[in-house]
Order: sequence, then structure tokens, then C-alpha cells
Amino acid sequence: MRDEDVALYLQNNPKFFEAYADMLAEVTIPHPYGGRTISLSERQMLALREKNKELEKKLREMVEFGKDNDALQDKVHRFTLALFGARDLMAIQDAVTRNLREIFDVPHVALHVWKGLPPSAEVLAFADQQTQPVCAHHAVHDTLSWFGEAAPHLRSFAYLPLRNSEQSIGLLVLASEDTQRFYPEMGTLFLQRIAEIVSSALQSSL
Repeated sequence: MRDEDVALYLQNNPKFFEAYADMLAEVTIPHPYGGRTISLSERQMLALREKNKELEKKLREMVEFGKDNDALQDKVHRFTLALFGARDLMAIQDAVTRNLREIFDVPHVALHVWKGLPPSAEVLAFADQQTQPVCAHHAVHDTLSWFGEAAPHLRSFAYLPLRNSEQSIGLLVLASEDTQRFYPEMGTLFLQRIAEIVSSALQSSL
């Protein structure tokens, strides 16, 4: 008889455990973490403890994730408030770059608005095609030169297209020497919110 047959029989005949309760109490099996043997009930307790530890770990992860989300929400709120006082294009550009560094601790920020600084045809086409932020480990087209002397040391980038309805009006690029600061698989919800906030702030200056 195969092990699978025994397991299937026990699943289909739960009264077996009632009929042979005394026998089951005498059955011993190897301890999962040592050489000694333990009873079935002890093994079940160990399994329950392990399951509880796993559930506690998942709960802690969810709590930490919630805290991280709350912290990001607070930063986005502070960033939004910081842009309220900017009245012209130069002031908005300064407020965006400065507060991204100070609030979000982004080491390198480049903001190009097409009105004051037309991009290359390749960059314009890239910005027009993107509906969501794009994270990468390499610079897109000629945007690496936007970071001056820091350019050779940058290893990760986040591209946030700024839009006016269907048309791009600029491109906000965040960069870091850390390859894991921005990466292709990361979520972009908060980056998208920042892009929308900056796009809205620029409307009155275009």
C-alpha cells in the first residue's frame, strides 16, 4: 500500500481517529529538529507553533508595510504643500528639485520643462509615449548629461513624464548611485502622484 493510499483513507474516514484514539496516543514519530521521538500530539503542537510564527511574521510585515505607506503619504502631502507658494516657472522648478532632495532624500533631480528648454526629438517621443513613470538602471537617450558631473556615477533612474492632458510638457528625472533606489520592477504609484502634482503646479506657468 502506498503512503498516498493511507493518507486518502484517513481523509475519507475521520472516525478512524475516534476508534483508535488510544493507539494514536502511543504512536511516536521523529522530532523534526532532533534525533528523539515525540508523540503525534506533540508534533501537532510544533506544527501549530510554526504556523503561528509564520502568521506573526506576515502580520509584522503588513504592519511595517502600512507604516511605510503612511510615511510616504505624509511626504507626498508635505511636497504638495511646498509647491503652493511657487508663483512662476523658476520658483516651481526650484521648489520641486529642492523638496524632492529634502523630503524624499533623492540625491539627484533633473526637471526639464519644454517651454524653457526644448528636448531632443528622442526624449520628446519617449515622454509622449509614457503614461506612467518608468524606472531603469540606465539613462534614456541623452538625459544622462542633465546631471552634470554626477552623471558617470549614477546607476538607477526614475522617469516621470509631466503631462497636460495627452501631451507631455516636461520630464522629471530622479537618479541615484544606488542600483536599488529605482529599478524596473518597483511600484510607481507614489511616483505617479508626484508627477501629477508637479504637472498641475506647472499649468499656470505654461
